[in-house]
Amino acid sequence: MKNIKRGEIYYADLSPVIGSEQGGMRPVLILQNDIGNRFSPTTIVIPLTSIQKKKSQPTHVIVDCDFLESESTLLLEQVRTIDKTRLSDYLGQISKEDMGRVEAAMVVSLGFGGAVHD
Repeated sequence: MKNIKRGEIYYADLSPVIGSEQGGMRPVLILQNDIGNRFSPTTIVIPLTSIQKKKSQPTHVIVDCDFLESESTLLLEQVRTIDKTRLSDYLGQISKEDMGRVEAAMVVSLGFGGAVHD
């Protein structure tokens, strides 16, 4: 596998899952920093979904990239660590602007800096 980079999107097999975890073969955004990606057999990812059935949440970031089949939502409440062998096809890289929105939503999702939404 090539050296994966933060901000890239790949297909990944997220099964098996339990309960409400996102599963199956789906696009994921690489969240882990590039140093970790270079040396670790695992990486941290955010699953994407093209289904827009949930009301917008502060932990959701919508992206519309040419390399995705449709407008998709990054589900930051579903962040997880996976083995890199779960990754398959490279799809593309999100813009710096979109990555900035992901970082801001991660602050909310993890409650850093006093960011709390009721």
